[in-house]
Amino acid sequence: MAQQIPLTEKTDQHECGCGCTPVSDYELDARIIPHAIRHGAILGALSSLEPGSAVLLIAPHDPKPLLAQVSELFGEAIETSYVDRDGDGVGVRLLKTRATQG
Repeated sequence: MAQQIPLTEKTDQHECGCGCTPVSDYELDARIIPHAIRHGAILGALSSLEPGSAVLLIAPHDPKPLLAQVSELFGEAIETSYVDRDGDGVGVRLLKTRATQG
C-alpha cells in the first residue's frame, strides 16, 4: 500500500539577481514514515539536499541513533540543532553546509 509523505517546502525570497538557486528549508514529519524505512528515507532526503538547504525533522522521540548515522555518513557537512523538545514530537533542523561525496 502506497502512503504519501507530506514534505513542505519553505523557500526564502532571494532576489539579488545573481542567478543562484534560492535556499530552501523542508519540513519532514518522520512520525508518519513506517519505522522499517524511516532512517533510509531521511538519509536519502539529506543526501539530495543542495548546500545551504535544510530539513526540519519532526521525530516521534529524540532521534539520537539517527543523528549518529547522519554524523557517520555526512560528517561536518550536516549541522544539527534541536528546535523543539517540548511538543508532540522532537524537532531537529538538519542543515547541509557543503556538498557531500556520494
